Amino acid sequence: MLFGKKKRQIVRLLLVEDEPLVAFDNEHVLTEADYTVVATVDRVSDAIDILAEGGVDLVLVDVNLADGSGVDVARAAHARAVPVMFVTGACPPEAIELAAGCLSKPYNPRTLLAAIGAIESGLQGNPPKRLPPGFRLFAV
Repeated sequence: MLFGKKKRQIVRLLLVEDEPLVAFDNEHVLTEADYTVVATVDRVSDAIDILAEGGVDLVLVDVNLADGSGVDVARAAHARAVPVMFVTGACPPEAIELAAGCLSKPYNPRTLLAAIGAIESGLQGNPPKRLPPGFRLFAV
């Protein structure tokens, strides 16, 4: 296709967020952008169970969760070769080894979508020309 849309590598997302309004807003933005939200959970144990089922292309995870740390979710995703984007107020030191990127809160919908796009570009071997504000891309 000359001018058509590129086929997405990232389609199915797992949202791990303990702030209900942030979770709801992210679900809405991502669904409107034609992503499939596999699940939205606020617990480490639930996220790990969903990752074990497979079918997730990217995990968006907060660090502070109802029953532990999003770092544990990132470790589980990393073990299954599922890319992770931390979406948090403070990026944990382990993020560089476990995640594809880190987006600082607060952010707007456009920034969230641009951050996912940057991770996808990196996964396809095309480093993005510009990163959205508040986003750090690690080696993918």
